[in-house]
Amino acid sequence: MGKVKNLDTSYTQNRELAWLKFNERVLEEATDEDVPLYERLKFVAIFTSNLNEFFMIRVGSLFDLSLLKKENQDNKSLLTPEEQLEKIFTATAKLYKKRDVVFAAIEEKLCHAGLERVKIEQLDSNEENCMEKYFDNTVAPLLSPQIIDFQHPFPHLANQVLHIAILLKHSKKVTLGMIAVPETLPKMIFLPGKSIRYILLEEIILAYVNKVFDMYSIIDKSIICVTRNADISPDDEDVEDGEDYLHHVKKTLKKRLRLAPVRLEMETNGDSLIADHLRKRLKIEQKQIYKTKAPIRLAYIFSLAEMLGYKQQQQLQYENFKPVSVCEVDENKRMMDHVLEQDVLLTYPYQNFDLFLRLIKEAAYDEKVVSIKITIYRMGNHKAKLMNYLIVAAEMGKEVTVIMELRARFDEQNNINWAENLSEAGCNIIYGFERYKVHSKICLITRCEQDQVQYITQIGTGNYNAQTAAVYTDLSLITANQEIGRDAAIFFKNMGIANLEGQYDTLLVAPVNLKERILESIKKEIRKAKAGKRSGILLKMNSLTDRQIIDELALAAQAGVKVTLIIRGICCLLPNIKGKTENITVISIVGRFLEHSRIFCFGAESQMNMFISSADLMTRNTEKRVEIACPILDIEIKRKVYASLKIMLADNVKGRQLQSNGNYSKRLQTAKKLDSQQYFIKEFAEIANEELSLRAQQNQTAASWQVVN
Repeated sequence: MGKVKNLDTSYTQNRELAWLKFNERVLEEATDEDVPLYERLKFVAIFTSNLNEFFMIRVGSLFDLSLLKKENQDNKSLLTPEEQLEKIFTATAKLYKKRDVVFAAIEEKLCHAGLERVKIEQLDSNEENCMEKYFDNTVAPLLSPQIIDFQHPFPHLANQVLHIAILLKHSKKVTLGMIAVPETLPKMIFLPGKSIRYILLEEIILAYVNKVFDMYSIIDKSIICVTRNADISPDDEDVEDGEDYLHHVKKTLKKRLRLAPVRLEMETNGDSLIADHLRKRLKIEQKQIYKTKAPIRLAYIFSLAEMLGYKQQQQLQYENFKPVSVCEVDENKRMMDHVLEQDVLLTYPYQNFDLFLRLIKEAAYDEKVVSIKITIYRMGNHKAKLMNYLIVAAEMGKEVTVIMELRARFDEQNNINWAENLSEAGCNIIYGFERYKVHSKICLITRCEQDQVQYITQIGTGNYNAQTAAVYTDLSLITANQEIGRDAAIFFKNMGIANLEGQYDTLLVAPVNLKERILESIKKEIRKAKAGKRSGILLKMNSLTDRQIIDELALAAQAGVKVTLIIRGICCLLPNIKGKTENITVISIVGRFLEHSRIFCFGAESQMNMFISSADLMTRNTEKRVEIACPILDIEIKRKVYASLKIMLADNVKGRQLQSNGNYSKRLQTAKKLDSQQYFIKEFAEIANEELSLRAQQNQTAASWQVVN
């Protein structure tokens, strides 16, 4: 971002405002009457979590930019950081009001379904007595109250930690009191009875705060939460000579809790006398204060599922879904043997992540496997089977190399823990590069058989994380194509010697050649269109922000190329702008699963070049990260992937179409309703049943032959 000139912004929109539009789209999912009530409540929580991260990272980054003397302008809207912040604050205030209305409506309906959040004033006398005892015996001993005066300075309010703020009066003197809500106590306290009734911990503390400040009279009180700038990049910090990189990342994580405030949230039904006191203490402006009637922290919502009875599960949740554990590889045959003959494509979450783990387990115990190399971005919890298999492989004498990206935002500590465990087990750990995050998803298994090297390469669009693989849509290609394998071997060699300028024949690798090859593929379609030949561009991704790629897509549209984009989140390209982007269609799908796969298709169906990738077409991915895109060379797999894209394009239930003004609109339901994710759930279940039935018949036939013989 810098001062920009001569840019056409008639068909582009600001990244941050585009993101807010997308998150509003997430909130709208909570209003869909066809979505089960508890799932709608979860969408409110997802919207809130998204907004929290947005303020910590994007708003925090804009505040940093606004402090620079150099004038900066966004290259899609020509807005300065200050102008972007103004528009963000205005748009966000409207979203808070909308969230309050949506949340209240859902809670009212959930109450009738036997799931109710209550407040102290709603309790009967016996229940209130129980809550008071709970406060006195369990909560109060863990509280650390403080008043703010000359001897008691204003405390540091840690990032995203709930506090109770109280305006107090004593001897005609008004002062501010503060209590941090303990993180060690349960977030919800459940009341006895047949229905599920619960009260939030912060509501209990708020109700009995007078017992803490018993020598004061209380003028006003509120639950509050400060959001701080969390956009820490270790690359931007001063690194001491000789400092271990792992130790350096650990230090930077601690700073995240103490950076400047960018937002103050207050749970209140109306005006608050405390707000002005806090604004001055935190040195923020009034427009950075957001008042909400809904609870500030909604993460507790996800744990409510454990409390639901069978009937409530049937009524309030999505129909039970279990990823199929079947693929084209017979369970009696080794995955590696099959892949050496034919490529395999796994599709998450419709197929089980354990199918990939089956490959790694085989490799760990295969005597002919000499090495396993893999990149890790977001791993998951301590029970991750993948890491255990890698440790087993190392113990079995394999060379195991793990490129561990420590800076996977908000997953840093987890990755640090795994890096230390793997290192202790004898794995070779590489921490990536100073200025480039390693975001690629690639695993290379190297075998030696009869003095010949065999490569089995897995390349995916998502992380090696069993938890996210159950809720994110991703693709995982496993291939024994030796050209891809050789490129993968070169990639890992280059990572080991810190070479970002390596050359690759088959793979597209950022920051080396991915963007260049994508731009050239678009230009090729432009040349075909101008020559009167069949052309087309179909891209699926999470976000599109790269200005060069946006401009090239606009030129393609103007040349007559039909450009179709499936973009879940940020899209800085505006379609249907006269004379500029009239040939461009942008679809967004928000549903039960998070659309996460990246698929790039160039050309007409019969001659289409198709890639799957770890990269979104964002400048950060194309220029500032190590990413990989891999061609789909197997004709049958290419056909399947393209068929799935056509199903998504026909989605008129969860699909929305981006308009030229940046808003999303429902698609016309002239045809039969089609929810693409529900379609795939059913399709993969049917395929799995057919496969299991076929195998049963084959086993029965084989058994019959044994009897005859």
